Amino acid sequence: MLKIPAIRWGKPYESLEVEDVVHFATGEPIAQLSQVGGGLLKRDMRHAQKARNALREIPPTELLELLKKAADLFMNATLPMGDGTQTPEEFVHAQSASTGLPENMCRFNMEKNSYALSNMDRILDSLTRGLDLDILSRGYGEEDRGVTLSYQAQSPVLGAVLPSNSPGVHTLWLPVIPLQLGLVLKPGGKEPWTPYRIFYAMVEAGVPAEAFGLYPGAGGDVGAALLAACDRSMVFGGQQTIDQYHGNPRVQAHGPGFSKILLGDDVVDDWERYLDLIVQSVFANSGRSCINASGIWASRHTKEIAEAIAEKIGGVEPTDPTDPTASLAAFTQKGMATAVWGMIEQDLAESGVTHVTEKFGPRLEERELCDYLKPMVVHADSPERAVAKKEYMFPFVSVVECPQDQMLKNIGYTLVGTAITGDEAWSRQLIDATNIDRLNIGPIPTIKLDWLQPHEGNLIEFLFRNRAYQMAPLETAVV
Repeated sequence: MLKIPAIRWGKPYESLEVEDVVHFATGEPIAQLSQVGGGLLKRDMRHAQKARNALREIPPTELLELLKKAADLFMNATLPMGDGTQTPEEFVHAQSASTGLPENMCRFNMEKNSYALSNMDRILDSLTRGLDLDILSRGYGEEDRGVTLSYQAQSPVLGAVLPSNSPGVHTLWLPVIPLQLGLVLKPGGKEPWTPYRIFYAMVEAGVPAEAFGLYPGAGGDVGAALLAACDRSMVFGGQQTIDQYHGNPRVQAHGPGFSKILLGDDVVDDWERYLDLIVQSVFANSGRSCINASGIWASRHTKEIAEAIAEKIGGVEPTDPTDPTASLAAFTQKGMATAVWGMIEQDLAESGVTHVTEKFGPRLEERELCDYLKPMVVHADSPERAVAKKEYMFPFVSVVECPQDQMLKNIGYTLVGTAITGDEAWSRQLIDATNIDRLNIGPIPTIKLDWLQPHEGNLIEFLFRNRAYQMAPLETAVV
């Protein structure tokens, strides 16, 4: 069994306290993960500047080349993992076994992380709007038009409290290394595999190991210590986490997306043309992503749309995660699926709400060590129904009947909003809607992201402050 240590600025640290990473279905231990306390992390943060100093010895352009090499290693190489090694297939198998995510989805997320690493030059060129990375490295510089620019890093490192349920989110912190900022990560207890494999791949590629700290441990202790000690950090969680850190400039919080597809009045009569796109947006990645659609809004035909979605996904059953066609992920925390089902039952009791997938049998499937929730489609006859604002960690979607001119004031926060319409006037209103983060106009699945555009805020603006900067020779008098 693998023993995975904490990483303290590149050096492994084996704690006396360990926690087993177990198979979600059998309970069999897969690995032992060292557990550290928040006090240790806070002490190590005294040396955070050394992580940035080590990276600044390597020009950003060279770091980008190292990330391309790391992408290949991450995807294809046998890499260290704790006191042993791990092949790509062993990585996929371990990740699936501990998270309940089917292996085909683990491979997909692996490819997504590798793609981000290998295309980081293009991603950063977009996020910086073409800014020369040497200006970020040096702190100042001059644009081609002769204007002096200055950007000040707000922290020598980025901290991140990582989740256990969606390996795809790791793409959000990958750009940090070529920006010459260190990484302080608290891996998810059930999904340590991705951050550790990325660490080992980057070090193997030539990135300084001392730029990394990985601190597994209890979220209430280590996670809280990380968020308190790092001047810039990310955290992933539920709506309560989002609310807790709302307005905190030091923390970028990522949580439920409440992503939606809005069918305009000019296309809704042809809704069947877009059915496959709708289903893909709801069902991909077992509905676990913040970019999965949890709402389909239209002014008419909503009952027919709900029935059609239900016919596509209502009969899907859980299968072995090694099955190449497996499409449902398990709830690995016993009792969580039962609690979610209880909340859904309350919403189903409201007048005007119809459980469209009821005819396909019970949605909750309880097992000895894990549970499943099967795909669910609900129809709401008004945006006033409570279920219209809900999102869950499985393929769950509300089809909501709402006049087009009432949608924007009723949809609430929407991470990804796909508006299928050719109505230019409504498109202008959609562009102006501040409650939509990523806006798609036209038939684009909510899960199709353009990696050259920001996600829940621009990382560069979060990590760097644009400020005034002037220089003059010492012999020049400045008045």
